[in-house]
Amino acid sequence: MRVLLVEDSPILGQILHDHLERHGHACDLARDGEQALAHLRDPRYDAVVLDLMLPKLDGLDVLRWLRARGDAVPVLVLSARDQIRDRVEALDAGADDYLVKPFALDELLARLRALLRRPAHALPALLQHDGLTLDPRLRQARYREQSLPLSPKEYALLEALLRARGQVLSRTQLFERLYDHGSEASDKVIEVIMSTLRGKLARVGIGNLIQTRRGFGYFIP
Repeated sequence: MRVLLVEDSPILGQILHDHLERHGHACDLARDGEQALAHLRDPRYDAVVLDLMLPKLDGLDVLRWLRARGDAVPVLVLSARDQIRDRVEALDAGADDYLVKPFALDELLARLRALLRRPAHALPALLQHDGLTLDPRLRQARYREQSLPLSPKEYALLEALLRARGQVLSRTQLFERLYDHGSEASDKVIEVIMSTLRGKLARVGIGNLIQTRRGFGYFIP
């Protein structure tokens, strides 16, 4: 899952960013409303986590701009405002859920998963292909009932290729799905992750699942 996190608190923003990344999600961090709009002009996020009290442009204005352009990306609002009228205003502006600060990090993840299970944005309960099964909710992989221990990035890479089955994804496209804009890594890290992923697949008997189209990228036929 690729998430845009909009939070002006340096401490909380970094905590949330790191927590999402540790759980295998690519997360871009915007510190104010104008940065949020700059990110959202490129509609490639699976979800947005949006604080309301932001510098330069209020979170509600960001939300209204997003919905006015017809973007239905799920939005989870974070706010210290806990009055009913504040929740109603955010939901009426187009928010999908509202989480009051302070909150548990695991609840944030659970609410994001719940948003993506809603019909308009639902992910398949399971991804399956020739005995390989991925459970996006638990972020677990199995092959013919055998557990397949993958790192978060290996899992994310395999999930991206399965979701785009039959489509060639370039190294750059895969990098953008696995890493945030601020990452100091090179897109060549995809080759490293691909190598370790293929090794783990081969050890359980899936040696030729991921194909390479030289000069173009990778795909699962």
